[in-house]
Amino acid sequence: MPRLAANLSYLFTERPFPDRFGAAAACGFRAVEHQFPYREASESAIRERLRDHDLAAVLFNLPPGEEGERGLGGLPGREAEFREGVDLALHYCRATGCPRLHAMWGVPGADTSLEESRATFVSNLREAAPRAAEAGVTLLVEPLNPRDNPGYPLNRQSDAHALAGEVGAPNVKVQFDLYHCQIVEGGVAEKLRAYLGGGGNNVGHIQIAGPPDRLEPDAGELNYAWLLPLIDELGYEGWVGCEYRPAAGTEAGLGWARPWGIRPPPERGQ
Repeated sequence: MPRLAANLSYLFTERPFPDRFGAAAACGFRAVEHQFPYREASESAIRERLRDHDLAAVLFNLPPGEEGERGLGGLPGREAEFREGVDLALHYCRATGCPRLHAMWGVPGADTSLEESRATFVSNLREAAPRAAEAGVTLLVEPLNPRDNPGYPLNRQSDAHALAGEVGAPNVKVQFDLYHCQIVEGGVAEKLRAYLGGGGNNVGHIQIAGPPDRLEPDAGELNYAWLLPLIDELGYEGWVGCEYRPAAGTEAGLGWARPWGIRPPPERGQ
């Protein structure tokens, strides 16, 4: 059965960040992910919340840089900042037990060619991969759709796998977000079979949401009641991050997840 993780940057945002851990656990989630913990809480505070609610931390992002940059990995001249961000993120990983980091490419400036930006990203990942490996951490690259992320250079699954292959480190893998994939290229089931099937795949994490509006997975163009069992059939044993915007409150929209053991707690008095 797919193991669902709550993305606390999107779910339970009706509550302050520290209270989202308990809310997720009360609904049956056993794992959480979030985008930028450095903005929300200290590593010790997050570790305590994970321990208190018996939750695993499964993913967060490297620091994103300035507003609109969406990462530093492919920005020439910012290599030192990227390394500092890796150091900070690995510190959080060691403290919280999180085994995955999304390394964002970033939006290169108009004076930077795609070739130069890509070469910078590859070089930065090659430098960071051994340090991450020492901490037991996998680095992930994720194709993002250009509608929500204008100017972001990595948009397609094939390009992400080619990039990871060029880096050539066993702990650099691809983060497969079905929402972004559907918007950019479609053929989600075909690509799941291509990149998960046959063993030895290079997918390190999966995320879901309902396109085109990033709502609950049962609202939109993709049939997750069919896709989630397919992911199981293909042998994926990792977590599936729920990274969507609830239409009318997190708990109210969790009906789609009941077959996978997630449901809001009963109201008091019931």
